[in-house]
Amino acid sequence: MTAKLLVVDDDHSLIRALRIGLSARGYDVSTARNGHDALSEAALNAPDVVLLDLGLPDMDGLEVCRRIRQWTDIPVIVLSALGAEDRKVAALDGGADDYVTKPFGMAELEARIRVALRHRKASRTEEQPSVIELGTIRIDFPSRQVSRNGQPVELTAREFDLLGFLAANAGKVCTHRLILESVWGAGYGHEVHYLRVYANRLRKKLGDDEGRLLRTNPGVGYQLVEEGDG
Repeated sequence: MTAKLLVVDDDHSLIRALRIGLSARGYDVSTARNGHDALSEAALNAPDVVLLDLGLPDMDGLEVCRRIRQWTDIPVIVLSALGAEDRKVAALDGGADDYVTKPFGMAELEARIRVALRHRKASRTEEQPSVIELGTIRIDFPSRQVSRNGQPVELTAREFDLLGFLAANAGKVCTHRLILESVWGAGYGHEVHYLRVYANRLRKKLGDDEGRLLRTNPGVGYQLVEEGDG
């Protein structure tokens, strides 16, 4: 599957060069020229790696990185003309996975991207626990059974897959596209109405009519939390 990259920079020439160079190497490249567009693009299209400039016109790139980290573990590679060590440390402490100082060569950048993709793949293929307990909810993956407060909850196969995915990422806001492609498969990234229907079904079966456990993040996605959390 083609890896999706999001390039965030306000330098039109650099964006054009990276789009051409990375597309020629087989990547699916999208772009954003400011922080707000970058956050929207990251939420809507779920890139595999974000290449993020720090000097954006509307907000500090460090703030963009921090906001991305609030709801996803997408690898972020910071691109900046500022080589100061304290700036690099701040970027890494803010959630960036790597830091490349401008000017850089395409070979070096692609090598950093490959490393980020390998790490992301490894983190996704880590062994899933056989049982997840989230407050009063217990999910047994081998038997595909769910209970709440010790009482069985009857779910369809798709409802179980959706709940299992959200539970495996408990506390994180999972974007619509990430959920759809992970649970329904490639080609379903824009069928947001599926999620609304299934999220409502899960809430009803879990006795969560007010959405305190399965929370909606408007325009972004869903988040499963323990009872009493924030």
